[in-house]
Amino acid sequence: MTTTSSRGWTLAARVLMAAIFLVAGVRKLMTYGATLGYFAKLGIPFGDVVLPLTIALEIGGGLLLIAGWRLQWVASALALFTLATAFTAHAFWSADAAQFSGQLNNFLKNVAMAGGFLLLIVQATDGKRTTAGR
Repeated sequence: MTTTSSRGWTLAARVLMAAIFLVAGVRKLMTYGATLGYFAKLGIPFGDVVLPLTIALEIGGGLLLIAGWRLQWVASALALFTLATAFTAHAFWSADAAQFSGQLNNFLKNVAMAGGFLLLIVQATDGKRTTAGR
């Protein structure tokens, strides 16, 4: 049974997890040209297509995460995006000594966030089973 208290904590967790995506998406939008250049530096193909999709996923996904709309799908998309970003943008194994710690920390942060999304997916799945069993 889901209590009002646990729903409140779950909402707080979703808001905290969404914050990084909302901020990142807005920052990418505000620094569009520089971000496009950064994507090119990372070797991301079709940056002019990928960047608007990334912004839409970060801002839209963040808002949908807060709202709890289709939580399994949104959390799954953000988990995959977060893991892809870890391997694409935070390749600590090829970073120079000055960047190693920062890239390792960001990589691990992304992996931990993917773990948080897995918990949200499981919780949403369990909630559907509980509701269906009534």
